Amino acid sequence: MSLIALKRTLKSKQFWVWQICGVAIYAVPVLVRLATGNVLLPILSLLETPWIGHYVPGNLVEKILVNAFFPGGAGAMAGEIFFGFRSGGQVVSRRRKYGRRLVGALLWTTGWSLFQLWGNMQNIVGSYGGNLFEYPMVYPLNFLLAALSIFTPTIIGYFSGIIHRRSKT
Repeated sequence: MSLIALKRTLKSKQFWVWQICGVAIYAVPVLVRLATGNVLLPILSLLETPWIGHYVPGNLVEKILVNAFFPGGAGAMAGEIFFGFRSGGQVVSRRRKYGRRLVGALLWTTGWSLFQLWGNMQNIVGSYGGNLFEYPMVYPLNFLLAALSIFTPTIIGYFSGIIHRRSKT
C-alpha cells in the first residue's frame, strides 16, 4: 500500500508545485548572495537580527520566510499528500492532517539537514567568502521552523481563496 501511495504522490501535481516552488523560494537568497558576493540581502538586510550564539543566525527573518516553504512547507504537503493516498483518501480530522504535515516537514528537514551537513563538511566557499552551506548549530532552529511550517499551506490557501474570490467580482 505504501509503494502505491508513493507512486501516486510522485504523480501528484500539487506535490510537484510545492516542491518546485519551495526550492525556487529557497534558491533566491542563495543566488542573490552568489551574484552580489555579499552575505547581506538588499531588502532583508534592513531586518537583520543579532546572532544569538551559534544557534540563531543574523538573517532570522529570511530564515523564517524561506523555511516556511522549503524544506518545511514542501515537506508538510508531501506528508499530507502521501498519507492521504495511503489511507485511501478518507476524510481526516484537522489534528490528523496537521500530524501528517508534521511528519512530512520533519522528514524533509532531516533530509535537507543531512545534505547541508555533507556540504558544510566539504567547506565549499561562496563568492562572499563564507561556507556555502549552513552551520550545523543552526539545524535545531530549522526543525523548530519545520514544525511551524505545517501551517504554511493553510495560510497560502486562505490568501489564495481571498484573491480568487476578489478576482471573480
